[in-house]
Amino acid sequence: MISTDRIEKRVTLRAPVGRVWRALTDAREFGVWFGFVLEGDFTPGKGMRGTFKGQLDEAALMKHQKELGLRPSKVNLEALNGSFCTVERIEPERTFSFRWIPYGIDAEADLANEATTLVEFHLEPVAEGTLLTIVESGFDRVPAHRRERAFRMNEGGWAAQAENLRRHVEAA
Repeated sequence: MISTDRIEKRVTLRAPVGRVWRALTDAREFGVWFGFVLEGDFTPGKGMRGTFKGQLDEAALMKHQKELGLRPSKVNLEALNGSFCTVERIEPERTFSFRWIPYGIDAEADLANEATTLVEFHLEPVAEGTLLTIVESGFDRVPAHRRERAFRMNEGGWAAQAENLRRHVEAA
């Protein structure tokens, strides 16, 4: 049986743990590869605000959702410039985690009341550099009308973000 409560991506990065750690936990650097301008520093228990800095094509997103067999939803443009996450844990050069609303740009997401998922980054030194494991869990708590869309969009999103991070740390 395939779990739809948890996404897990593993990527080996040709960069030392310290370099990957900085890319994950320095809010300004995180924003460079993730595509957001974040306000302030990552601090456990602290909420982070951010602004999306790219171009968003709502029609393309809706088309992609249809291609995935999902009922498409419009985009909440306000979600692109507001609350980004709340930091949970920072264990230097090992684990960084935060909570957020999965696929929070979904116009059907209740940004004030919806359950969050936990995003965890686990780093492990390996001969090639760093093994990074990205885990997002808690989708079973997402309202039923959004659950599959949030899971599928974030599953693809983490694959893309892992590649963004790879390019970012391996170019340095």
